[in-house]
Amino acid sequence: MLVILPGLILALILAVAGQYLSEFIGINLMGLPKSPVSAIMMAILLGILIRNTVSLPASFQPGIRFGLVRVLRLGIVLLGIRLSLVEVGEIGLRSLPVIIAVVAAALLVVTYFSRRLGLSGRLGTLIAVGTSICGATAIVATAPAIGAQDDEVSYSVACITLFGVIAMLVYPFAAHYMFYGDPFSVGLFLGTAVHETAQVAGAGLVYQQYYGDPQALDVATVTKLVRNLGMLVVIPLMSIVYHRNSAAAGSAPKWWTMIPLFVVGFAIMSLIRTVGDQGELAFGFIEAEQWSAIIGNTKMMAEICLAVAMAAVGLGTSISALKSIGVKPLAVGLFSALLVGGVSASLITLLY
Repeated sequence: MLVILPGLILALILAVAGQYLSEFIGINLMGLPKSPVSAIMMAILLGILIRNTVSLPASFQPGIRFGLVRVLRLGIVLLGIRLSLVEVGEIGLRSLPVIIAVVAAALLVVTYFSRRLGLSGRLGTLIAVGTSICGATAIVATAPAIGAQDDEVSYSVACITLFGVIAMLVYPFAAHYMFYGDPFSVGLFLGTAVHETAQVAGAGLVYQQYYGDPQALDVATVTKLVRNLGMLVVIPLMSIVYHRNSAAAGSAPKWWTMIPLFVVGFAIMSLIRTVGDQGELAFGFIEAEQWSAIIGNTKMMAEICLAVAMAAVGLGTSISALKSIGVKPLAVGLFSALLVGGVSASLITLLY
């Protein structure tokens, strides 16, 4: 437990510093009653700045990783209290057409484009899967199924991280103007066009803090969790397709290992919210005011966890690590990011 403290405390300090800088810039310097500067964005940028200007001791890495994985997942689970199961189901069903189109386009077009550029089939497949579903998680799960090498996994994860972080910082503002501030469309775009679960949560929080609308974060979160479940279909499929044209060894993981536990946790929290909202007394014994306070405190804890996780995202983003990738993988990563963003924006404009 003690081994995670240095990195975790640093991420917490950056999350607090991000909030302080947000208020200092917006209120003290700009003289506005409410800061237009996102505390989440400040925490991410501070993390990136420190990671790429200061040589952090290796002792910080376990805590940074803990914040990026465990604290993030706890925050996602706690977000489930914001929505009832009915609301989750409605968002999930409405988002399915865009999710399916984005996943299919990335898998087909990115794989083809990577081969045209001369990348290995394995590397192209990893970038395609990471872009279309859930970033590094999908890449790591797919790698053994297609016999990918360690450097191919590293290159694909670096590409996803780079363009996902850029999208996380840019897309909240672009989406606001593209969809005229409609929170459902914005959230659907963020949930389908941004790669990693952490990056989607960060983009949704940035939008909430800048534009004061929590619905976009809710829609983005549910959309991304539904998109994550695409691993159940895509990873075995990519294994079959790859091995049809290759003699490389590898096997797809068991289907139940591809269901992220934080997705289950999110659903359980939504179930708790659904049951608790029934009747005058939550669960038959909690007063309405107490239940409302529990929901409010849980929401606050979720946002604190996500703020720490976003600082960890910044601390885990190494610009120097991108130098070893080469131009071609970066070109495929950029193309795939623009592709899923373009497909998502086009379909949202047409369908909603």
